[in-house]
Amino acid sequence: MRISISDTRSKTVLACVFIFGLSSCARTNAASEKAANGPDAPPIVLVAKAGRANLASDVVLTAEFEPFQQVDVMAKVAGYVRSIKVDIGDRIHEGQVLAVLEIPEMEDDLTRAAAAIDQADAEIATAADELQRAEAAHDLAHLSYTRIADVLKREPGLVPQQEVDEARSRDLIAEAQVSAAKSVLKTAEQRTRVARAEQTRFQTLHKYTTISAPFEGVVTKRYADAGSMIQAGTASQTQAMPIVQLSQNNLLRLILPVPESAVSRVHVGEAVDVHVSSIGRTFPGRVARFADKIQPSTRTMDTEVDVPNSSLALIPGMYAEVNLRINERRGVLSVPLDAVDRSDPSPRVYTVTPAGAIHIMTVALGMESDQRVEVRSGLQEGDVVITGRHAGLTDGQLVQVRSLEAQVH
Repeated sequence: MRISISDTRSKTVLACVFIFGLSSCARTNAASEKAANGPDAPPIVLVAKAGRANLASDVVLTAEFEPFQQVDVMAKVAGYVRSIKVDIGDRIHEGQVLAVLEIPEMEDDLTRAAAAIDQADAEIATAADELQRAEAAHDLAHLSYTRIADVLKREPGLVPQQEVDEARSRDLIAEAQVSAAKSVLKTAEQRTRVARAEQTRFQTLHKYTTISAPFEGVVTKRYADAGSMIQAGTASQTQAMPIVQLSQNNLLRLILPVPESAVSRVHVGEAVDVHVSSIGRTFPGRVARFADKIQPSTRTMDTEVDVPNSSLALIPGMYAEVNLRINERRGVLSVPLDAVDRSDPSPRVYTVTPAGAIHIMTVALGMESDQRVEVRSGLQEGDVVITGRHAGLTDGQLVQVRSLEAQVH
């Protein structure tokens, strides 16, 4: 194989020309980039377009879960704890027996009440017999007097007047005895009613020896054990010891301090999201009620949110955050928050014309969300606005634009 010297020289020349061309192109591109970004080049600004968006204004409030109901279960009557059937953490249904008391003297009261009823019943029977005897005696006396009076009418003077008067007197005495017997019977019947009422009272008190749950819940405290002496909790100032503390946890309350500025936007029935950071979950809640009064010390209104907790995943005492939506507008013209210059009394935005020149516009703003602000006047949909810093920018200045959306992506 032969290689000519002329061919070798030709290839060398071509290689040098190619390398020189690449070097020249690189110098040309570098010069162009330097010219674009040099001291006299227009500054580069981030821009976004004014567009329609749905804006919502939320206020984040923190509160502590509280049971929907919580009560220290007291005994109505004093006695010793015969047995206690629940302990801390037990889930209780309404009406379930919590404890049973033992009151020996109450058993005696019930026996005495039953004996009083038997005595009253016997007195009724005696009074009824006495009434029957008095009515029979009265019937005989009245019949005797009636016969004598009839004879006296048919044959005047046949019967002495004294005998007539004596018959009349026996009739009246027998009638009075009937009235007295009826009174005795009525008294005995009244005594029976009193005895039965007393028995009913003791029976009612005896029912209080069985202490039941007033509602469905969870036992959060246990104060007494078997054999403990329990005082009757019948007055608010009593120092009586409760049996247990019962808490309704299948529905919890959040008492939120809503600021005065947002009070008018709170509505009963409004759905809210309840975030519990300790377990990393969000639960649905509902505004159930509010105090309808501003607290002078905090300038807030207590607003209660009910949170269903059927699984008992939430525990009273946990902290939760509630995003309470106080305003919402849909399809309004808006720009990013940092597109508005608020250094002057009147808010302004810096728009960029298609030719790349800045045009400063005074705008009227509406509601704000966490990222955007409503523009009520001063802009049109599709206008390009500068976001971020506005220092050093002037009206009519030329700039190079870079889309904020492109920057984000």
